[in-house]
Amino acid sequence: MSVKLRMTRMGRRHRPFFRINAVESQTPRDGRILEKLGHYDPIEKDAAKQLVLDLDRVKFWLEKGAIPSETIAQMIIKQGVPCPWYEQLQARRKKSAAVARKAGKPLMKAEKIAAGHIKTDEKKEG
Repeated sequence: MSVKLRMTRMGRRHRPFFRINAVESQTPRDGRILEKLGHYDPIEKDAAKQLVLDLDRVKFWLEKGAIPSETIAQMIIKQGVPCPWYEQLQARRKKSAAVARKAGKPLMKAEKIAAGHIKTDEKKEG
């Protein structure tokens, strides 16, 4: 089984707090963890206290083949740790967008609205 780096929601209603964990890929969101790697408090005002990560352990898990969630990958990159999985994901997305645009198919929501595939919120009369 593969290992994933993802968040576990803690805290109370309207006051989220997330732990960043290494977990088996098939465990539920709040299931058994392999290792706690840090925490993220989105409401904290001080940027230094908002995200706390053990970068050495994150690098260890990435070297072992752990796959981070997109949110975790963005956080790791901001901390200065390279994440090859996320770079590959971005390259695949860019390639698929180019293929879709070349075929003339709308990909993004704004393109779908412009093409008339999605109706915008209009006032209903009656």
